[in-house]
Amino acid sequence: MVTPTRVEQIKSKLNHPVIDADSHVIEFTPVFLDYLKDVGGTEIAERFAKRQVNWYKLSAQERSDKQRTRTPWWALPSANTLDRATAMLPRLLNSRLDEMGIDFALAYPTLGLIFPGDPAEDVRRACCRALNTYHAELFSSYASRMTPVAVIPLTTPEEGIEELEYAVNILGLKAIMTPSLIQRPIAEVAKIAPKASQYATWIDTLAFESAYNYDPFWAKCRELKVAVTVHSGGSGWGTRNSVNNYMYNHIGNFSAAGEGFSRSLIMGGVTRRFPDLKFAFLEGGVGWATSLYSGLISHWEKRNIRALENYNPATLDHGQLADLFAEYGQDITTEKVTPTDFTQDFLTKNCEDPAMLDEFAACGFECVEDIRDQFQPNFYFGCEADDPQTALAFDRRLNPLQVTLKAIFGSDIGHWDVPDMSTVLAEAYQLVEGGLLSAEDFRAFTFTNAVTLHGGMNADFYKGTVVEDAASAVLGGQ
Repeated sequence: MVTPTRVEQIKSKLNHPVIDADSHVIEFTPVFLDYLKDVGGTEIAERFAKRQVNWYKLSAQERSDKQRTRTPWWALPSANTLDRATAMLPRLLNSRLDEMGIDFALAYPTLGLIFPGDPAEDVRRACCRALNTYHAELFSSYASRMTPVAVIPLTTPEEGIEELEYAVNILGLKAIMTPSLIQRPIAEVAKIAPKASQYATWIDTLAFESAYNYDPFWAKCRELKVAVTVHSGGSGWGTRNSVNNYMYNHIGNFSAAGEGFSRSLIMGGVTRRFPDLKFAFLEGGVGWATSLYSGLISHWEKRNIRALENYNPATLDHGQLADLFAEYGQDITTEKVTPTDFTQDFLTKNCEDPAMLDEFAACGFECVEDIRDQFQPNFYFGCEADDPQTALAFDRRLNPLQVTLKAIFGSDIGHWDVPDMSTVLAEAYQLVEGGLLSAEDFRAFTFTNAVTLHGGMNADFYKGTVVEDAASAVLGGQ
């Protein structure tokens, strides 16, 4: 009698398939360069091939002087040669999915994580187009078990729309990945000192006080029935800007980028204007999302346009304040106090523009339930197998209004944080064995939420796949 493997034991306990919402493939560069040459021409392909990460071109002193962020290094499986090849060869990956316990996988690019941020428009757009074409052809024989994810540049809405239409309408891709932020030069610095502008940038989160109106792009995503999934990192800005230490920059960086973008979507009113558009924030876990959700509610309750009257300087009773100072003030405060001092406190003497008082105006919130309804239904949070904080998404005791947040299982196979692809399901299932997730929670985490993320935008997303019937049952029950 053959003893069942650990994965087989777990699968026997599940009454649902497992969808990997964020696996990664590793591109074979020589083949990619052929596609890039076809799309952009020999000159662009040669420029790309000759590029070297700036960090390596500099001395230690130059890195410090220029504050060049330490870039990722040794980030791909090497000692585990089988896993390295699996991430590069869809045929091999397809043959190992059952070993991993995965029924269907969304295959995200690796090079695609950096292409949208390339400052050269011709290189940026050609690389994205070539990569999407490469993956569309590479995965075409394995559509029943895997689907590749198109990378969409978004430095402007126009370039995003153009590549989105090509990826969906021409290449037939049905899932996309976009950046969630763009680092742009500060205009005044660029005007005064153009050469210094690369060191003085601001983070454009695309939905709040952006350099462009991205509503046409969100509308195009809705029209083409694709969820917006983002995989940007936060390395290189804020406190994650070490010139020497990759780990210092990496810890929490996806969470920082996801939090910034999701907060932007809410505060910029995108979730109000596009209530049926779904967004997924990958690889950052869900801990930050529970904090943001709670923070939105607590801040709105205290700072909505009605509650602001509690802090309106015009409501301060200066006479009562003077009496209290006279009765309880110490000499150090009362001996120099005059009646006019109570009307000229530096904290309240600025005159605010009435049109700017309601900082939640774009959101359209009337009650806390409105915040829940813009946050909970259409936001999805990619959690890796070994992340214990996934349980926070399902803890109704902690989340305001007793909601669960939509955590989705993303293995991240293909990268350094998964030493052994065959263990990802077992790692995730430890949350059930440890009593942190119920069987129903685990079903939502590894199956249902991924179905509603993509199938909620496109009812045919899972058509022709091995999970078609199970997905249809979920979507039909909504």
